[in-house]
Amino acid sequence: MTTKAANGVHLKGTVWIDQDICTGDGLCKEIAPAVFHLLSDGLAYVVDPDGKVHSDPGGPADVVGVTEKDWDLVLEAEDECPGECIFVRNAEGQSVSDR
Repeated sequence: MTTKAANGVHLKGTVWIDQDICTGDGLCKEIAPAVFHLLSDGLAYVVDPDGKVHSDPGGPADVVGVTEKDWDLVLEAEDECPGECIFVRNAEGQSVSDR
C-alpha cells in the first residue's frame, strides 16, 4: 500500500533518525543521499521528498515520507546503520525493522 503526500508524491512509508544514538558514520547518506543528510554537528538527519532537511533532533516528531523510488535504499540504510538510529514505518504505520 502507498499513500500520497500533499504534493501528490506516492509514499511507501516514513523514516526518522534518533540523533541521541546516531554515530555520525554517514553510511545512510552514502546509501540513500536523497533521504539522509549529515550536518555540521556530525549527525544524520532526514530529508523530505521536497528536499527540506529536518534538522530538529529529538525523534519521531520529525518524521518524513519515503518515496517508492527511495524505499529500498532507506531499508538498506536502516539495516546497515551501526548506531541503529534509523526508524522506518510502512504506510500502515507499522515498523519494518527486524531488530
